Amino acid sequence: MRHLLDTQHLSRADALEILDVAEDMADTQRREVKKLPTLRGKTVVNLFFEDSTRTRISFEAAAKRLSADVINFSAKGSSVSKGESLQDTAQTLQAMGADAVVIRHGASGAPRTLATSGWISAGVVNAGDGTHEHPTQALLDAFTIRKRLFGDDSRGRGLDGIRITIVGDVLHSRVARSNVWLLHTLGAHVTLVAPPMLVPQDVSRWPVEVDYDLDHAIAAGPDALMMLRIQLERMSAAYFPTEREYSRRYGLDARRLQALPEGSIVLHPGPMNRGLEISAEAADSPRSTVLEQVTNGVSVRMAVLYLLLAGERPHTEKEDLR
Repeated sequence: MRHLLDTQHLSRADALEILDVAEDMADTQRREVKKLPTLRGKTVVNLFFEDSTRTRISFEAAAKRLSADVINFSAKGSSVSKGESLQDTAQTLQAMGADAVVIRHGASGAPRTLATSGWISAGVVNAGDGTHEHPTQALLDAFTIRKRLFGDDSRGRGLDGIRITIVGDVLHSRVARSNVWLLHTLGAHVTLVAPPMLVPQDVSRWPVEVDYDLDHAIAAGPDALMMLRIQLERMSAAYFPTEREYSRRYGLDARRLQALPEGSIVLHPGPMNRGLEISAEAADSPRSTVLEQVTNGVSVRMAVLYLLLAGERPHTEKEDLR
């Protein structure tokens, strides 16, 4: 694997390999000594042009647990705030000897530009670009769903026939886009639920069904319900009358939580707007996988960095990971 830029072009075999390597990484994190020597001598740069807490810390933890050196670069307070271009920043990182660059950027396509421009020879991981994609979030979501549904029998399995409903601000959500493509590739049946104004115009080309009634979608019996954050910071217009009205029609409250089929789970990429798209009862219920997603995110990002920087290793080293 040279780069990880999106899930739309990720093959089923590659996706399953990442998820299975993440299983190996998760096993190592149950040991007393969690650190592996795999990426000793490698340098990973977290290049974040947008604010982030969970994603940046998760990538940092993943790199450090693989013994890589980590450089955190924030656009705020850097030369970028003085007008430095992405090209200049990339070439500076190249001169510093970066082996992998994890980039989060407000412009859709920035990670692909960085990966294909020739400015840098490092591997590039997309940690979220504009309203385009966030591939490692989708991978950790798929990992979490697979683990909850199949337990210790999850290794090597796709999500064939699993029904997953994604609810909320699909229009502005890179998490939704990445999940749609990855879950479809893994064999899941995906339904989107949102107000009409928050459904993308090109959704007819997506491998999904669209429903505008959350209660109807819940009655269909999804195996997993993924609640998206309402991204008020990206909204330049009124996409729904009021927050109270949105919560009434599209929020996961106690009544809807009880209406979910037995065994179905609730996901949220975080950070959560409690009381808006999800109630405190739903967020803290046994069905919720929110904290598991955070834990699994480190394992998945360890797997991505391992495959990016170490590639295929001899059989004995793969066994050591387990």
